Amino acid sequence: MSAKDDFLKYQAQTTPFPVSIEVSHAEGSFIYDVDGKAYADMVSGLAVTNVGHRHPKVIAAIEAQLKKYLHVMPYGEFIQSPQVNLARKLNAILPSGLDVSYFVNSGTEANEAALKLAKRYTGRRKIVSCLKSYHGSTHGSLSVSGNEKKKYAFRPLLPEVYFMRFNEMADLEIIDSDTACVIVETIQGDAGVRIPTHSYMQALRKRCDDTGALLILDEIQAGFGRTGKLFAFEHFGIVPDILTIAKSIAGGMAMGAFVSSKEIMKSLISDPILGHITTFGGHPVCCAAAIGNLEAIEGENMVETCEEKGALLESCLSHPAIIEIRRIGLMFAVEFSSADLVYKIVDRCLEKGIIAFYFLSCPESFRLAPPLNMSDEDLVKAGKTINEVIGEICG
Repeated sequence: MSAKDDFLKYQAQTTPFPVSIEVSHAEGSFIYDVDGKAYADMVSGLAVTNVGHRHPKVIAAIEAQLKKYLHVMPYGEFIQSPQVNLARKLNAILPSGLDVSYFVNSGTEANEAALKLAKRYTGRRKIVSCLKSYHGSTHGSLSVSGNEKKKYAFRPLLPEVYFMRFNEMADLEIIDSDTACVIVETIQGDAGVRIPTHSYMQALRKRCDDTGALLILDEIQAGFGRTGKLFAFEHFGIVPDILTIAKSIAGGMAMGAFVSSKEIMKSLISDPILGHITTFGGHPVCCAAAIGNLEAIEGENMVETCEEKGALLESCLSHPAIIEIRRIGLMFAVEFSSADLVYKIVDRCLEKGIIAFYFLSCPESFRLAPPLNMSDEDLVKAGKTINEVIGEICG
């Protein structure tokens, strides 16, 4: 039997229509199938490979750690230099108040733990989130995600979760003195790259301060240079009480983290002890890869060139059928009149060796989020091909 047959037979499936590229290898901005066809990865493995596939600094860091040790003990018991060095590095690049890091396995675990931390620290139970948000697929993260189509089959979910409209000032009144936390994507990703106003984010921060609610900013998609800042909250002049990060943190390795102040984070230590525990969180190979990832971003000035590259790619996309392009840095949503057009465009792009992708909560748009270090030549070539496809599909 072929690998595809076995893939469908023995691996659990997530949809009835997987993309089904059989991958041979990946390098830089490209993924190659077993027949040698190259695909420009214009979504970075869905916001994971910000530094491209197999960046030399990431690979070198992984190889060096492999020679020392792999898993030795669940997170928080032994002193492991990759964890300490990464925590030290994050402390240096994040503002005061985001001083202490807890390393986990994924973005959804980071959000789960952040919710627990906020409830434990405040002693409150009410949680406020945003409509059309996406924070993960585990029960707690799904509870605070604002897409009912993804949730209804798994109810009952967490109680006392309330939803407000993103970027709507009037809805901030939902946050009150009973609220443990407000969890918000700094840039709404799955909703189709929704960018809040500066005044809204300032008002959100003030409302949390006034009510004593903790502000959790989910930068699982928007972090590590994707928006033209190392972290997206830097655009708005605010600092969250808890920051959640994952996806692009470790250059392609599976990892996440939540970051807060020493005062807040210490509430997980006692009453009960082990308020959050994770066996593989902070895996030393993943932490080493994360350090290499940050060194690559900083050493190649990827944050500084992100906006320029985003504008270059946007300049290639021009067709009357495009209703709107929503973009910040190299994070795009390209909107059309129907989901059917989007499906056709994405499928045709794949035939031409371009990987674009869908949004769960915004089916009338497709996403682009290429590696931050993709060459200008490759960006323009991909952008022009996408524009040609739009012309073919939309006339």
